Amino acid sequence: MTHHVAVVGAGLIGRAWAIVFARAGFDVALTDVSAEALAAASEAIAASARDLAAAGVVQDADFTTHIRYESDLVSALAGAEYAQECGPEKLDAKQALFAELEAASSEDTILASSTSGILASDFAGGLAQPERCLVAHPVNPPYLIPLVELVPSPATDPAVVERARALLEAAGQVPITVHREISGFVLNRLQGALLNEAMRLVSGGYVSAEDLDNTVRHGLGLRWSFMGPLETIDLNAPGGIADYAARYGPLYAGMAESQSAAPDWSAPAIAELERARRVLLPEAKLAERQAWRDRRLMALAAHKRDMDNTDPEN
Repeated sequence: MTHHVAVVGAGLIGRAWAIVFARAGFDVALTDVSAEALAAASEAIAASARDLAAAGVVQDADFTTHIRYESDLVSALAGAEYAQECGPEKLDAKQALFAELEAASSEDTILASSTSGILASDFAGGLAQPERCLVAHPVNPPYLIPLVELVPSPATDPAVVERARALLEAAGQVPITVHREISGFVLNRLQGALLNEAMRLVSGGYVSAEDLDNTVRHGLGLRWSFMGPLETIDLNAPGGIADYAARYGPLYAGMAESQSAAPDWSAPAIAELERARRVLLPEAKLAERQAWRDRRLMALAAHKRDMDNTDPEN
């Protein structure tokens, strides 16, 4: 079965989603009101496809032939079973765009937003059919990091969530379902907890910015790249997670008391972090380092794919 999907918005996230779906063999319509944005997207996607093929993440770059570029929204949505919205991260813009998507699409089309934090009940609450709308929040870039957070509103039809989950799994992604709406969803709340503690430790003079990153890069992050924090502690005590909690629970409970204070996100604290980071990485080299990050992610994605293929638990 060939899936037909539309990606609405040809910016960085829209381009990345188009790669995800086209790589899986889906028929993809990438649409944007700007002809210039579509032309730039075509060039950027072709370049990314070559990079992915060179890194061994895909066998060849020909998957881009599954993408067509549409300036007309109605044409892009014709026959689409799923639409991934990648518009501006502003509530009023989302509300207006979802009204257009609802009017231009079939009643069976799932309408999903890439938003990082706007709730579906807020952007779809005024629609005639909020039951076919939900958040499908990716991690950037989704063609290298497969997690997608599915966050329905109370009005979303559970069957829509299951259809979206099945489609994203068919695209090679790893969807999770957030059962109740919550600010920041799950990924950003977990990242926020780590960032808040990082800010407390650095601004409090306990550790440098460089050594804080080294703690994650060469410590926590190595295990977290292939298993989550709950499995980590389950394997870190002879008797599993209950044994771990008995051994270390009081320590974590005690630490939580000092972690309850608000972290320092003030302008002076951020300015100090900015100075520390620019010593390590001058602003002029940010783009170069971002490209390095993506190459490392490509290598890691290829390695994880190979390991998953030999892992009996997967």
